[in-house]
Amino acid sequence: MAFDYGKFVSSGVGKQLATALGLPRPSRLRRHEPGDPLIGGAVLVAGHGDAPVAELLTGALSADVQIATSPSTSVSGVVVDMTQIETPADLETLRGIVGPALKTLGATGRVIVIGRPVEDASSVAQSAARRALEGIVRSIGKEMRGGGTANTVYVAEGADEGVIAPVRFFLSGRSAYVSAQVVHVGSPVAPIEQPADLDRPLAGKVAIVTGAARGIGASIAEVLSRDGATIVAVDIPAAGGPLSEVANRLGGTALQVDVTAQDAGEKIVEHAKARHGGFDIVVHNAGITRDKLLANTDADRWDSVLQVNLLSILRMNEALVPAINDGGHIVNVASIAGIAGNRGQTNYAASKAGVIGMTRALATDPQVIAKGVTVNAVAPGFIETEMTAKVPFATREAGRLMNSLSQGGKPVDVAETIGFLAWDSNRGVTGNTVRVCGQMLLGA
Repeated sequence: MAFDYGKFVSSGVGKQLATALGLPRPSRLRRHEPGDPLIGGAVLVAGHGDAPVAELLTGALSADVQIATSPSTSVSGVVVDMTQIETPADLETLRGIVGPALKTLGATGRVIVIGRPVEDASSVAQSAARRALEGIVRSIGKEMRGGGTANTVYVAEGADEGVIAPVRFFLSGRSAYVSAQVVHVGSPVAPIEQPADLDRPLAGKVAIVTGAARGIGASIAEVLSRDGATIVAVDIPAAGGPLSEVANRLGGTALQVDVTAQDAGEKIVEHAKARHGGFDIVVHNAGITRDKLLANTDADRWDSVLQVNLLSILRMNEALVPAINDGGHIVNVASIAGIAGNRGQTNYAASKAGVIGMTRALATDPQVIAKGVTVNAVAPGFIETEMTAKVPFATREAGRLMNSLSQGGKPVDVAETIGFLAWDSNRGVTGNTVRVCGQMLLGA
């Protein structure tokens, strides 16, 4: 039986040993279940100056959570509107609000700081102050206890309504393994539509998920289905059995196709239109690894990874982008390896960094903008899967512990973030890459 560090340090002897040696002890994370409250306690909403976004959020959240206005109140979440800061001296407001609140913040607490884009600053001092918010929040993330997280939202002038969806996500259990991230909210590419049912924000949507037969892909399909979407599950013919099981369990349809085939995109479009009348969401999840040190990587090993992980997406999008319903969403699965690199994964890191670059570029494509489609990516860190279970013990435990939450993530954590990026209430978020890594401590 494999050694499980997290279980060991939660046991009697292990707990004593961890305390004596100062070893990290993972906390149980709060993950979303349908019917759960947005957050388990009151949320402090405050800010600097007139704090217009704080006022907006107070109105938007008051039906779902108790709103606190004093830092001395014990709370489960803290939302601070710093959109009106002018100089670094104004950062004292943030310290004065969050510092005292951290002393009484409950387990799995949330801290969210909202600012304006750095690039839109009117002075050097204001630019410095706005960029300082990221440094503060990333540091808060490393100080959080009990499975808590801290994140930043930058919202452009005139786009304040678009901040509601990211704040809801970061307050909720859906964001359990997302910390120290920055989400940029701009003018919506299509009208923002708040869901009638917060537990089913994808009701009536059709979602295509590639690589859906197992692992993270199957979890993505399950979460999108749970949230109301009809699933088109796509995978290679060799995975036909488990693919059909996933589709049948979720009441969707299965399509066996190799994403590297020249006509894969056309086949997916044809299937979605014939069986479901079209599609609203595309999740490019299919991917492979063929690890070797670069000195030992031959052309075939290099090409196979680039073909599946990157080039196939570019080809499929030639058919998928014109066919996706207006106001739809495209979400690409990248990796922390594409941001920080990884020994022995030069081909994989190249492909996933390419996915991030493609995401940014496609989000600004005139055809995509004209259709009101958002394009975003997620970059998973150490996620507990069958593949990571086979990683050598020392490497596996390091991967689990080298983040602020001191544990590996679960496939559902990636899936929840993808679901969030597919909300129609999130149409101001496009061109973003959100890491799902528990705030990995090294490399990114």
